Amino acid sequence: MTLDLTTAEQAMLAGDAGPGTASAMRIVTEAAAILGAPRLVEIASAHIDGCLYHGDSGTRFAEHLAGAGARVRVPATLNIGSLDLLNPASVRMTGAARKSALRLMRAYEALGCRATWTCAPYQAGHRPAAGTDVAWGESNAVVFCNSVLGARTNRYGDFLDIAAAICGRAPLTGLHLAQNRRARVVVDAGGLPAGIRDDDAAWPVMGALVGRRAGDAVVALTGLEGFATEDRMKAFGAAAASFGATALFHIVGVTPEAPTLDAILADDPAPDRFALTPAEIAAGFALLSTAPADAPVTAVGIGSPHLSLAECRDLAARLAGRTVRLPFYANTGRHVLAALTAAERAALDDAGVTLIADTCIVATPIIQGDGVLMTNSGKFAHYAPGNIGHAVVYASLATCVDVAITGERT
Repeated sequence: MTLDLTTAEQAMLAGDAGPGTASAMRIVTEAAAILGAPRLVEIASAHIDGCLYHGDSGTRFAEHLAGAGARVRVPATLNIGSLDLLNPASVRMTGAARKSALRLMRAYEALGCRATWTCAPYQAGHRPAAGTDVAWGESNAVVFCNSVLGARTNRYGDFLDIAAAICGRAPLTGLHLAQNRRARVVVDAGGLPAGIRDDDAAWPVMGALVGRRAGDAVVALTGLEGFATEDRMKAFGAAAASFGATALFHIVGVTPEAPTLDAILADDPAPDRFALTPAEIAAGFALLSTAPADAPVTAVGIGSPHLSLAECRDLAARLAGRTVRLPFYANTGRHVLAALTAAERAALDDAGVTLIADTCIVATPIIQGDGVLMTNSGKFAHYAPGNIGHAVVYASLATCVDVAITGERT
């Protein structure tokens, strides 16, 4: 299939907007050709995941673009980096790697990206309108953007994400097309007791189960109307994208494209259908835990995706003036830290909570040694064993707080 470029796009490719933009345009057009896109689509914004340090090649790439005069054409937020710029001592990265990680973060700022440094840009004011085409990276951000906001994006990986932001274009394929946003899997959660559907800890479990079963298929869920808060949908989508490859789910009666089930069903082939049961939810809690039953918890970590302001305030209320004995890491965005009152921030600090911004504990060296991490995050549960060598105990936030205070797993 021949890629049809507009006059303006041909000019960018030819270098009329400078060598940096031409480099970005070559990446976007090559990706479009590989994906079989007939043309490019103009995007309204981008969220960049390529700013996390994985080696010097990423740093050199970003510095090449910035040095060649490239700048983003659309509003672009930044995902986590490898350093907490507000509290540099919290990250144990040293030497040349630390310097290169900082150079990478600064290069993306030089490209004109907004220094949000969060995996939850939708909590930092980046909320494109329903039906808007965007180019977002980071799995939880992508699934939230598509599902809860109703904007349209594929999962844009490192280098393609910033290239799209510089060009203001993305390949017209995948979830940018309305026909690909229709549900091919229907999940009935209506048979679950209300106590499960109203339990924050059950939402990452449901996400993990759905992600494993559905893979990359678009999912429609029924029976969750009245229970689906924004933070719960955030947690569900993050787990579904981690344990599977979910990039779009619809909750009937809640999310913007699903006023009814019929409105978002694919009709060819007929959707796969299954129901969630209490027994599966119970098994799902065990699925998210990889530590032996008698293994002591050595640290507690929450906030993947980053904690919202409401979740930080909930944590402070649950601590209620008590002090944790175990290392307790709460990952959030700098926009949330700025919104906390001085008293709220002091309450968390006095309780012994380590607040991490700009990065997270499974993406860069913060936790020392091997051990067992207790978390209420489905995403942490999936990535902690491989990324930081910690086995996981999955639990509710209430249990995480109690164990951190007593120091003992019950």
